[in-house]
Amino acid sequence: MNEPSIFTKIINGEIPCHKVYEDDKTFAFLDIHPVQPGQVLVVPKKQIPFVWDLDDENYVALMSAVKKVGTKLREVFPEKDRVGVMIEGLDVADHVHVKVFPFSKGEYRNLPDMEAEPDHEALAAVAEKLRF
Repeated sequence: MNEPSIFTKIINGEIPCHKVYEDDKTFAFLDIHPVQPGQVLVVPKKQIPFVWDLDDENYVALMSAVKKVGTKLREVFPEKDRVGVMIEGLDVADHVHVKVFPFSKGEYRNLPDMEAEPDHEALAAVAEKLRF
C-alpha cells in the first residue's frame, strides 16, 4: 500500500472531520468543499485506489452506506428534489470515494472554491442533522 491517504488519516482520527456515519467497513463525513451544501463523502475503510478494485464485500458495503446516506439526505433536505451520486476519483485519486449530495433541478454541480476556508460551524450544524 502507498502512503496513507487523507481519507485514511481522517478514518484513523489523525485529521478532524464532520462524521455522519460509520460501520465496520465504511466511513462517511461532510466534504469541506462541497458542490452542494450537505455533500457527504462515503469511503471504504480499506484504502483502495479504484472502485472496481474493491472486493465484492467492500463494494457492497460501500454502496449500502451510500444508500443510507442518500436516504438521510432526503430526510434532512426535503426542499431538494434529488440526491446526486458521483464516483470520479479526481480529488483524492488514491482512495475510493463516493460523493453524495442533495440538489434541485438546475443546480446540480457548483464548483467550490478549494482555497476558501471551510465554515466549520456551519458544517458541524449540518453534520449534527445528518448523523446517524
